[in-house]
Amino acid sequence: MHILTFTIGFLLFGLAYAAPEDSRTTEVKLAKSLIDIHNDRLDVAMNEVNSVLRENPNYKLAQLVKGDLLMAKAGAISSFGSAPHAPGDKIQDLRDEARVRLLRAQSQPQTQYAPRYLWKLSDEQKYALVVDTSRSTLYVYENVRGEPRYVTDFYVTIGKLGTEKLTSGDQRTPIGVYFIRTSLPKKQLSDIYGSGAFPLSYPNEWDKRNGRSGSGIWLHGTPSDTYSRPPRASNGCVVLNNNDLTRLAPYLQIGITPVIITNRMAWDSKQDDADRAELMHEIEHWRRDWASLNTDAYLKHYAHNFSSEDENYAAWARQKKTVNAGKSWIKVGISELSLFTYPDQPDMVVVDFVQDYKSNNLSNHMKKRQYWVKKDNRWQIIYEGSA
Repeated sequence: MHILTFTIGFLLFGLAYAAPEDSRTTEVKLAKSLIDIHNDRLDVAMNEVNSVLRENPNYKLAQLVKGDLLMAKAGAISSFGSAPHAPGDKIQDLRDEARVRLLRAQSQPQTQYAPRYLWKLSDEQKYALVVDTSRSTLYVYENVRGEPRYVTDFYVTIGKLGTEKLTSGDQRTPIGVYFIRTSLPKKQLSDIYGSGAFPLSYPNEWDKRNGRSGSGIWLHGTPSDTYSRPPRASNGCVVLNNNDLTRLAPYLQIGITPVIITNRMAWDSKQDDADRAELMHEIEHWRRDWASLNTDAYLKHYAHNFSSEDENYAAWARQKKTVNAGKSWIKVGISELSLFTYPDQPDMVVVDFVQDYKSNNLSNHMKKRQYWVKKDNRWQIIYEGSA
């Protein structure tokens, strides 16, 4: 009997044996052991699993594989995790993890492509993260002259009930564009959060506009007695094992690093290039119209379903007309511009920048956030506020 054959048979062809950094090394070792099991090389498989467990003694999936190997030698097993009295839900979780880990070991990262979500990174954003929930993978990209370049990736766990978070306590992971808000060290946390935590900016402006509630969506580690968790096991957070979280931490900048969470990774295309150039032109056009004191032209950049932090379009227009009536000149500068397309909203882009505003009676310097939507082949602003 070849245990695990039902799980790995379709994955064996072309399995990657290279062992990049981070948890990939462990994944590849585990994958090798499963191939050896498939080929009835149980002693070799046992050596691989023991090697994994020496480094990660709390790795439940490796413990299950070892248990199956011991039972297989005694002729007492018929399928993966079929030990007597084993809890069905726990075994299914580990089967899911085996499947995801094997897929990750089989596939090489698409290092030659850029994710479509990272249209432009500002100079201060040294790195960006993209979480592909369908592959239980967090990707790290470095900012190279405004363009993303693949660095590494990590296995992650998401919410027990999947994605599309709507309400507090629904055990779902949100989909959207978020930022690292702060860092919480281990000493401030209970053991369930592992070696530390990085809260995200959920709910963001789009979430609030759409009535999504809840809070406490973090990147965090695993309990001290756990190497990793199944693909869907958190209350909505994105969870890494503690070693991987430690490796990830140097890439994170508080208040700066974007974290895009998507149901499925999408890659940059020629159409994205055209849309990005068009949006950049519209942002500059918006800046010039504002500085020109042509309030009617300036307001045409705002959609009629626009909202700010506390105003709708009508109130915004009245306020701008009143303010501009008292100006004799305005200068508007934009720097540190970043553009992030919104997952599952292909025609919406989150635009962040530093705004340097000067006029005859007021000056300010602030971080600004806008949401631009393309409708009827025209880019317009549907949200604007401080970042």
